[in-house]
Amino acid sequence: MCSALSNSIKSVWCFKTLKKYILTESELEMVDHLANTEINSQRIAAVENCFGASGQPLAVPGRVLLGEGILTKECRKKPKPRIFFLFNDILVYGSIVINKRKYNSQHIIPLEDVTLETLPDTLQMKNRWMIKTSKKSFVVSAASLTERKEWISHLEECIRHLLTKMGRQPSTEHAAPWIPDKATDICMRCTQTKFSTLTRRHHCRKCGFVVCGDCSRQRFLMPRLSPKPLRVCNLCYRQLQAEKKKEAEADLRQPEQFHAAMPGYEPSSGDDSDKSDDDKVDHWPADTEFYTSEVSWSSFHS
Repeated sequence: MCSALSNSIKSVWCFKTLKKYILTESELEMVDHLANTEINSQRIAAVENCFGASGQPLAVPGRVLLGEGILTKECRKKPKPRIFFLFNDILVYGSIVINKRKYNSQHIIPLEDVTLETLPDTLQMKNRWMIKTSKKSFVVSAASLTERKEWISHLEECIRHLLTKMGRQPSTEHAAPWIPDKATDICMRCTQTKFSTLTRRHHCRKCGFVVCGDCSRQRFLMPRLSPKPLRVCNLCYRQLQAEKKKEAEADLRQPEQFHAAMPGYEPSSGDDSDKSDDDKVDHWPADTEFYTSEVSWSSFHS
């Protein structure tokens, strides 16, 4: 192996231990040359083996494994450590059974669908940022501010490089992150129902709020998130219904506008038609800021 390629491999994999290192455009171009190397194939195979039969195959032409690390993911019940693997086109994460030996619950996120947002610290979690995608958005935190900067820098550079190669613009549609269960002990919609062992918490798939059963009895089909109707709170259901009605009315008006613009020709003879061929919980402080600093607690109930 040539020394330049060998040095590039060593540099890229400094990220494995989260040492300070930034991928520049020229270095990312060098990464593309690592795709067919034996060392890259061995590393990808090692990750596949750690996930075992529960994971999907990760070795595809042109894919390069750039680094790995453990981040804390803010889950519904409580924050949990997760292993993350950064490739040049995808981000893979999973649950840790035995570190560096066995992982499960594999998730694969295409990088072209990812947008990042830095978040303020809370009393419970520091060095946080949000990974936003069209299907799922969630919050992670790093062990230090330096690690967070390096993760975000590597992710953003990989995303930019990939979008440039694909000729695409950054994604603008993102799923709402779920507010953690422990964020509130009352329904964030009616503000009356108290959660208990018998009164379950639910999450609206549209806004991510923690709501009671009475405030989330409706289901709505959101093809971007799932092929099946999903639970939504009453407020989001009304908004989604209004949007659906508005879109239907716009579709009905469109043919009328088209025909109004056409000259008044006499019908031609014959039957030809021109049919077009054209989806028990801990308490958080009441002043805690969650995912959007511009949204205050009081506006949750507006």
